[in-house]
Amino acid sequence: MSTPLSALEPQAVWKNFEALNAVPRPSKKEARVIAFMEQFGRSLGLQTDTDACGNVCIRKPASPGMEGRPTVVLQAHLDMVHQKNADTDFDFDSQGIDMYVDGDWVKARGTTLGADNGIGVASAMAILASDDIAHPPIEALFTIDEETGMTGAMHLAGGVLRGKIMLNLDTEDDDEITIGCAGGVDVNISGRYAQADVKPGSVAFTLSVKGLSGGHSGMDIHLGRANANKLLNRILMEADNEFGLGIADIQSGGLRNAIPREGFATVTVNADDAPGFEAFVQQLAAILRTE
Repeated sequence: MSTPLSALEPQAVWKNFEALNAVPRPSKKEARVIAFMEQFGRSLGLQTDTDACGNVCIRKPASPGMEGRPTVVLQAHLDMVHQKNADTDFDFDSQGIDMYVDGDWVKARGTTLGADNGIGVASAMAILASDDIAHPPIEALFTIDEETGMTGAMHLAGGVLRGKIMLNLDTEDDDEITIGCAGGVDVNISGRYAQADVKPGSVAFTLSVKGLSGGHSGMDIHLGRANANKLLNRILMEADNEFGLGIADIQSGGLRNAIPREGFATVTVNADDAPGFEAFVQQLAAILRTE
């Protein structure tokens, strides 16, 4: 049966990526993809072990004549950043990714694609399944919860891996080899505010920031992409200075490691100011589009 990715090369990678993306795998909810990887390894007759944390290790003996070579560890992570557009009806806990091919790009309809780190996982799967790629002994390590805490890497027990060389397949550029890594930090900020009743004679508006590119806060943060949180708050601040807003609700962003691509706010203004408020927002929106 033809599928959206069936004509793509190398087929050994893309067929595994498609099979992987049919399995729900949001961070911290990897039970199904762990079972998927266990079944994959055992279907090939390879030693497949899963530790208490949920990391899966599949071992493949060396090709004939390469038994004496050093063991190489291929490492990728099973979880994905799970983000969707507000108008997309999708359940990451139960649905596979709805993919399509758009020219030179593989995309997902209204959600993240999961290429981070699905392509790395699929590449390791291709090596494990291959019968025509010469290789030393392979330990394919698939860790969990990389995106929201590095849980799998942190809880990997010493002595599980025998290899001294590890290739981490979670990278951004296929023509580069990186030695080293970046760090990260989570910051939680809370504040208090006084609630107030809506003033008589007010009208309500919904402000929406949509259609941004988004991206990964690690690999895309330097590209200057618009951030829905920043744009929405800029609109609110400038409009409040001009008209004095009442803010009923703000929903923007959703994941620590994704650049927010949508944001929504419900605000109130005096009815007499409503036409001016609408015109003001339209003018500011034009400025933001230009930027």
